[in-house]
Amino acid sequence: MVSFFIHRPIFASSIAVIMVLAGPSAIFLLPVSQFPDINAAPGRGQRGLSGASAQVVADTVTTPLEQQINGVQG
Repeated sequence: MVSFFIHRPIFASSIAVIMVLAGPSAIFLLPVSQFPDINAAPGRGQRGLSGASAQVVADTVTTPLEQQINGVQG
């Protein structure tokens, strides 16, 4: 089957062009009307990121790493 298209590159190219043109034209045939409308959320909330402060991260992560790695100052 593959050798058919290898020996006929013009036919393979024309099939490829037809497929490229058929894709965007098929968008208009999709049954979009059967799906409900998607609305934005009615309200906006604000959330903060919970976690450690910069000082806690420096004390618990950075300082022990610096102490374990030899030759690194600061």
